[in-house]
Amino acid sequence: MKQEVELTSPIDLCLPNGRLNPAAVGWSRTPLHRCNLNGRWPRKKRWNYWAITTDTHLFSVTVTNLDYAGLVFVYFADFAARQLAEVTQILPFGVGCDLPEQVAADVVYSSKKTQVAMKQTGRGVDLSVVMADFAGRPLTAQFTITLPPAHETLNVVVPWDERTFQFTSKQNTLPAEGSVTLGGEEIHFTGPQSFACLDYGRGIWPRDCRWNWGSASGMENGRTVGLNLGGQWTDGTGSTENGVCVDGRLHKISETLTWQYDKTAFMRPWRITDPSGALDLTFTPFMERVAASNLWLVRSEVHQMFGHYSGHITTAAGETIPVQQLVGWAEDHVARW
Repeated sequence: MKQEVELTSPIDLCLPNGRLNPAAVGWSRTPLHRCNLNGRWPRKKRWNYWAITTDTHLFSVTVTNLDYAGLVFVYFADFAARQLAEVTQILPFGVGCDLPEQVAADVVYSSKKTQVAMKQTGRGVDLSVVMADFAGRPLTAQFTITLPPAHETLNVVVPWDERTFQFTSKQNTLPAEGSVTLGGEEIHFTGPQSFACLDYGRGIWPRDCRWNWGSASGMENGRTVGLNLGGQWTDGTGSTENGVCVDGRLHKISETLTWQYDKTAFMRPWRITDPSGALDLTFTPFMERVAASNLWLVRSEVHQMFGHYSGHITTAAGETIPVQQLVGWAEDHVARW
């Protein structure tokens, strides 16, 4: 694969006619793109996904607008108890799911039963969720997410062609403090292994697509290590969403990764490698989340596995860093949307 272009100044994702701006193709260490999508109904896809992890729990909330539908979904995983609860709300034509053109902007969704706020602050993001009925119990979640000074993130434009393309901002190893209250039970997210991950997506998608996504954040021998690993959906585009973040410094991987796993038995170990050997990881699941939809225009199935990454990564500077039991996830997702 040819080396991807690193962008260093703000740019519009789209031309005035709604097609991909050729100059926007590349990647950056901070979000620089204005995702000025227009037209192309119903192919526009927008979402803000947050996940907060510790060694023992995961909490996630997403606000999505697919043009013809909106989705607000929340899930909570207790790793020790191997318990998962999830609630999804579907909103015709995305009513109420207003998502901004830029990464560093507020997202607010409010209905009688659910309130979600992702609000920018001087230090990062304040995230809050209130649901009157989350799998039979009221839920309240409050998190303070910190974007450390000079922290680098992975921001990439993936071009299938001039009419179908995606901008993604993947941000991991963001320190997070907060709690989730379910009924009368309060679960605290705190300590050196409590991190948030953002998946910000804006694009014009083909009707059918399949992808892998792997992510992890944690402390390894006093170093902060984050992984963002992609597969399938970027093949043949000249772009990847692959990178590792070590102590706040992003190391972009332009090679296509090899994903090896058993699609008939997702709980078996997965192996993710790059051709140069700079990244060699085994992902061992301990819990599975399956989410399937077959509603009107949307058909999708995701197997999101929670587990541990072990192996090694090598930075762009040539430093090899061992990875041991790093908490994260890996997923196989097929969508017709």
